[in-house]
Amino acid sequence: MSFPLLTVTAALPAVGAVATAAVPAARRTAAKWLALLVSLATLALAIVVLVRFDPGGARYQLTESHAWISDFGVRYELGVDGIGAVLVALTALLIPFIILAGWHDADPLETGSRRWRPTQGFFALILAVEAMVVISFEATDVFLFYIFFEAMLIPMYFLIGGFGDRAHEHGEETAATQRSYAAVKFLLYNLVGGLIMLAAVIGLYVVAGTFSLHDIAQARASGSLHMATSTERWLFLGFFFAFAVKAPLWPLHTWLPNAMQESTAPVAVLITAVVDKVGTFAMLRFCLQLFPGASKWATPVILVLAVISIIYGALLAVGQRDIKRLIAYASISHFGFIIMGIFAMTSQGQSGATLYMVNHGISTAALLLVVGFLISRRGSRLIADYGGVQKVAPVLAGTFLIGGLATLSLPGLAPFVSEFLVLVGTFTRYPVIGIIATFAIVLAALYVLVLYQRTMTGPVKPAVSGMSDLRARELVVVTPLIVLLVFLGVYPKPVTDIVNPAVKHTMSDVHKKDPKPAVEAAK
Repeated sequence: MSFPLLTVTAALPAVGAVATAAVPAARRTAAKWLALLVSLATLALAIVVLVRFDPGGARYQLTESHAWISDFGVRYELGVDGIGAVLVALTALLIPFIILAGWHDADPLETGSRRWRPTQGFFALILAVEAMVVISFEATDVFLFYIFFEAMLIPMYFLIGGFGDRAHEHGEETAATQRSYAAVKFLLYNLVGGLIMLAAVIGLYVVAGTFSLHDIAQARASGSLHMATSTERWLFLGFFFAFAVKAPLWPLHTWLPNAMQESTAPVAVLITAVVDKVGTFAMLRFCLQLFPGASKWATPVILVLAVISIIYGALLAVGQRDIKRLIAYASISHFGFIIMGIFAMTSQGQSGATLYMVNHGISTAALLLVVGFLISRRGSRLIADYGGVQKVAPVLAGTFLIGGLATLSLPGLAPFVSEFLVLVGTFTRYPVIGIIATFAIVLAALYVLVLYQRTMTGPVKPAVSGMSDLRARELVVVTPLIVLLVFLGVYPKPVTDIVNPAVKHTMSDVHKKDPKPAVEAAK
């Protein structure tokens, strides 16, 4: 039997989570190092997955299939296409930086504090989330995917509610209340989406008699699977609703600003750069593949919702007073671009959307982690409490600027390529939608540059006059992310070569071809 590489890649952080939680309370530093080493080992395995993946080979590779709950047709089936492979690599790449950035975020509070912060639990929960996200990207059995799609909510709930940001202007008791509210809101929104999806999963089994993507695809190809149009549409809506909550898509987005505001910066990165990607990934893998007819039927409405997310998120980001809420609304705008690219039903749009998932993960991680370092020094999330930081901490200000410029998709940085592909892919089929979405580029420049101007330039405020610049550990976190932003900005080919064959399969699933150019190229 071949080596179960995908299982080991998902199981290693799960085992690491248990081992980290079991470290004695007095050995907090050992728990941190254990979590970091496990995350680095998981990254090494994810790199092996990428290396072994053949873009010219079968659609799903490194597959594993074992009987699990035979009476209900549930199998333990794993496999990655190009999209899943790059997202597994993205997840494994970001977790070590999240752990390093949060090195002191769960240390005990000062003597007399009413809250105890178990360091081991914090890092164990991060590893648990990594394990569940990785297996979600690998699962090719719908029921197996659903289990981990829902299970990741539990560790995320405790990370948001139990390890919130210490920078709060209203005192510890008010902060604890707001953290609890944000965590419960996150959990309830996603649980409602998950319950609706569960009904759709059961309905799919009733219709198809299996949860296996492979078996359903074969049944469709042979003509033995007949799904009524109304049934397909209802099942699609059940799946899409859950993924739109996770993504998040307007108007199901309201949990995200609260969750990111009250979380530590590393946990905020975990939410928006890792966990939320499961929603957009699942739209490609499950909505389009399982329900191609319903996907085309729903496309006009979804594109309108995506454009609303793009403009709405950007407009609200402009008016924010809280730095992390600003980044949260910017992310809502960016997820609108991703969803728009997916449902534009063009190869450029879907390739751009997948590349956007990767680039958004890296750029948001870079910006949010630098913001976390900034907030930890000043003790405030409010933009008005900063000013002149670039004069006392130039390296911090420089990395902040690069992260911000990547967020506004500056040419030469990674998000520009993906945003350009999404807009081109959308414009070729839906020009009005593409034109409206383009206005968000102007708004992005506005909220990013105004944020930089208000926090980093101008007279040095007394409260930041003694602020230290980035330390060695913080530079180790930020520098590789910035290098990746520049590298993928000028040479995205390594990612697109892996992704494009999977996009072709998805386009084939929905029976769509790219529109022909209105004007033929001169011969």
